[in-house]
Amino acid sequence: MFENKDALLLDMNSTFMFREDRFGECENYSKYYRSIGGSLADREINEIVQRLYDYLSELYPQEEYRECFPSLEVAIDAIGVDITDKEKENIIRTFSFHECGVVTIDYVKALQSLRQRFALALVADIWSPKMMWVQLFKESGIWNLFDAYSFSSDHGFVKPSPKPFELVVKSLGLPKVKCLVVGDSVRRDLGGALNASIDCVLVGGAESQLAAGEFDNLLSFARKIRSNS
Repeated sequence: MFENKDALLLDMNSTFMFREDRFGECENYSKYYRSIGGSLADREINEIVQRLYDYLSELYPQEEYRECFPSLEVAIDAIGVDITDKEKENIIRTFSFHECGVVTIDYVKALQSLRQRFALALVADIWSPKMMWVQLFKESGIWNLFDAYSFSSDHGFVKPSPKPFELVVKSLGLPKVKCLVVGDSVRRDLGGALNASIDCVLVGGAESQLAAGEFDNLLSFARKIRSNS
């Protein structure tokens, strides 16, 4: 499964980051928006952010957008919101805050443990610009654990497109046979890995006969690696 692998291509959401994607009709986006100086009315900002999320959610599974997924800035224009550049920036920051999750200390330690055995690369689908994630990774002490990164908002490639996987493999300078994808989604992570001809291990309860292995979570996967070292 992993004995002949030199690199792990890690998914992020629900793999080692949790409490992400805090969107929904009952979510109050205006609280964070107001804290960064936003001037739109509470009802208006709540409606705009939810419309953005609904718009992107509809596009996300569609095959035609796998390699040209729109940026948040493009999405704001697409839903017909007429605001100043400053308010557009505030909306993007607010959306980012609700999209970004947390990395708890046990998962930080798991990543550190895995880094002792493998090169690590990130293959993450995010709709916002990556700045908030970069800051969180640096504050959590995990930024430098990764040798290569693919944030989908940098280039518009979303899983299960093979392109984000191929980008990090090229950056690592390794053959695909030496790489292993680890993620929680059969469609996005396993599907993207198979499209890129890379083996994949599923975590978080996902199951498929096409996976190279299945684990309850990344913590149990890391324990398995340590026990075989």
